[in-house]
Amino acid sequence: MSFSVTILGCSSATPTSRRNQSSQVVEVSGSLFLIDCGEGTQMQLRRYRIRFQKIHHIFISHLHGDHYLGLMGLLLTMHLFGKTSIVKIFGPANLKPIILEQLKYTDSYINYELVFIEVGYNEKELIFENDKVEVYSFPLDHGISCTGYLFKEKEQERRLNKEKAAKFNLSIEDIVNVKRGNNVFSKDGVELSYEDFSFPSKVPRSYAYCSDTAYKEDLIPILKNVDLLYHEATFMHDMKDRAKKTKHSTAKQAASIAKKAKVEKLILGHFSARYRELTPLLEEAKEVFSNTILGEDGAKFEIC
Repeated sequence: MSFSVTILGCSSATPTSRRNQSSQVVEVSGSLFLIDCGEGTQMQLRRYRIRFQKIHHIFISHLHGDHYLGLMGLLLTMHLFGKTSIVKIFGPANLKPIILEQLKYTDSYINYELVFIEVGYNEKELIFENDKVEVYSFPLDHGISCTGYLFKEKEQERRLNKEKAAKFNLSIEDIVNVKRGNNVFSKDGVELSYEDFSFPSKVPRSYAYCSDTAYKEDLIPILKNVDLLYHEATFMHDMKDRAKKTKHSTAKQAASIAKKAKVEKLILGHFSARYRELTPLLEEAKEVFSNTILGEDGAKFEIC
């Protein structure tokens, strides 16, 4: 089962010639989930050949422009391209009137249904699930209400030992039961253990997105042992006072959270436009947490 993250934009307040504003796509078993939608997101989707007509769920972290001002254009383009299926948008309560007012005063309309789901900002909360994945929101510490998102793969059925199943001529019904962890019976009435005909399912994978936030150790239990963490790193640590004032994080602080939460891998993102080269931020983080990488535009990360 596939599980990946594609970075569409890694810049903070303003885009640069090489970095777009915040947005990324999480893909789980063929389903696409868009997180944040800064200006130019639809252009990035086209540039990286992501079929945005397959996006049915959008998660907005907060209402600073670099995280949502591309949303209106994307929704209208979906309409022009003939989208008819429902789009669910998770985010702040005020996002719904903002979008509806824009549609009203520009005399625009869309052919598909928009459903807005307000997220909370006080505790970790399950906001979406299907048969493959659960998505949780959790509060961050920023100048306005802001949330992160945690994607947790559901435990799947056991994997069939095809060679043994064929040898014992298991029926389709038997195979279904074995994969669900149920014993079956031979034609002679002998009970057969499901463990003899299947392998354990793979350990569920996880991905966490920490949008704009000050250094916040309350996140550590939420992020504990995630496979992949995206954490903002707007500044280098010599600007920690600026980071504190604006409620952002430094690369060193992001790495500290990753280390304390014992995550598998850290992606740095949301870089200030003042940094033309990003290597110094990467080096700073690696001094604290070695398994750190840059979340540059177009980068795709497979969660194995």
